[in-house]
Amino acid sequence: MESKVSTRLKQALAPEVIRHIFLPRLNREFHANFEMLNQINLAHLLMLRDQGILDEGAATRLAAALLRMQADGPDAVELDPAREEAYFNYEAHLMKLAGPELGGRLHTARSRNDIGATIDRIRARDYALRIVRALIEVAESALVQAGRYVDCVMPGYTHMQAAQPITYGYYLSALTEAWSRDLDRILHALETADASPLGACALAGTSFPIDRAATSSMLGFSQPLANSLDGVASRDFALELSAALSIMMITCSRMVQDFYIWSTPEFGYLSFPDSIASTSSIMPQKKNPAVLEYLRGKAGHLIGLTTAAFATVKSTHFTHSGDSSRESTRTCWEACEEALKSLELMKLLVERVEPNRKRMAARAAEDFSTVTDLADLLVRKADASFRDAHHVIGAVVRNALDQGVPAKDITAEMIRAAAVQELGREIQLQPEDIEACLDPVRNVAARLSQGGPAPSLVLRHIGDLSVLLEKRRKTIAATAKRLGDASELLQQRVQALAAAETGAPAVQGA
Repeated sequence: MESKVSTRLKQALAPEVIRHIFLPRLNREFHANFEMLNQINLAHLLMLRDQGILDEGAATRLAAALLRMQADGPDAVELDPAREEAYFNYEAHLMKLAGPELGGRLHTARSRNDIGATIDRIRARDYALRIVRALIEVAESALVQAGRYVDCVMPGYTHMQAAQPITYGYYLSALTEAWSRDLDRILHALETADASPLGACALAGTSFPIDRAATSSMLGFSQPLANSLDGVASRDFALELSAALSIMMITCSRMVQDFYIWSTPEFGYLSFPDSIASTSSIMPQKKNPAVLEYLRGKAGHLIGLTTAAFATVKSTHFTHSGDSSRESTRTCWEACEEALKSLELMKLLVERVEPNRKRMAARAAEDFSTVTDLADLLVRKADASFRDAHHVIGAVVRNALDQGVPAKDITAEMIRAAAVQELGREIQLQPEDIEACLDPVRNVAARLSQGGPAPSLVLRHIGDLSVLLEKRRKTIAATAKRLGDASELLQQRVQALAAAETGAPAVQGA
């Protein structure tokens, strides 16, 4: 028994090869890639006809057959893993509809290599558009909450120790700033994918007079790739997209980790509704942060998928091969799906988690996160160097801790005594100045340096970020419109071509 796809191979595929390579790949790819393969075939057909490579009669009959395949859908195709993979199964069905001789003409001046590379780029750009839209929704939700809680004072942390007061709104605006860079990274990956390899054939182009610019335009790409070998060898756009998603998920996971500890009774800063929690099978009091835990797990899973892609490609030759072109991209698509699920959950968290204003404010007043302003006060009012001021206030904090005095109850006398101890001189400060420093609300409001947490600055920053997100929305909308217009025009042209064969009117706007 010979190969079902080539007379060069005198033996059929081994059952083990079918079972472990081609059957899983066919099941994974055929339905997922079917419509993309339809689009590529329609564009290639029109180009062959326009270039005189395929005569009008053959082109019209093929157009009718391709439209029938598209209308019938992937379930109409009988899949046979002995034909190796998606393209040969698609082609076999086309030959049933159009006849072997006519159906076989469609593959003129192309290869599975450039078809596969084109599918991967279409798939990458479609995922990138979906993910960017989802990320913008998370960021916009965060900005709404940031504006709502712009005055919700809380301790800021470094090394997981109380550092300086901030607000919950300021925290969310910082995350949105990071997500805006994630947006730009994903959009850059979209730009990297936005070039057509169709016409590169196996790796060295063709002697047929093809028009690569035409097929590129019909498929919504900005331009054809300049080098045919690069077109079939490179999957850097998929690696870039996967890496950008890993970075995005690291940002998300860091927020999740903050939410995880802030929602414990020991912190008591955040609470979330029962609808995004789970419980215990044995302990009736339990309300577990399941969504947070699964998001952390998904971040790790996505990083693993990205690592697998890099490891798969790293030692391949710079040309087409099964590992560099096929195995390397499968993890990217899984990463994209995981990212979309994660962003939906992230939006849920951002919108529904509630901060405990009273608890946050109390902790900010008691945990010494305000005392940096006391050191600054010594610089301003007592002519101390900052280092001397640092030593004095450090001694004040140490003494307060020893005496069980919270930060809000530090007095002028405590500062005077510490100054005598550390500097050998007295420092007299006004109680109202000390009180202003130790009040976390006034402390935050005074931090007006660029990028600071003062509510007036944060509100302005929220406005700037909103403008930026709207610009990104417009960029995405323009790209989506370009792709939609190209697809619609392609469909109309092929329908008109098929109608010329049957005499039926073309279907408009299909």
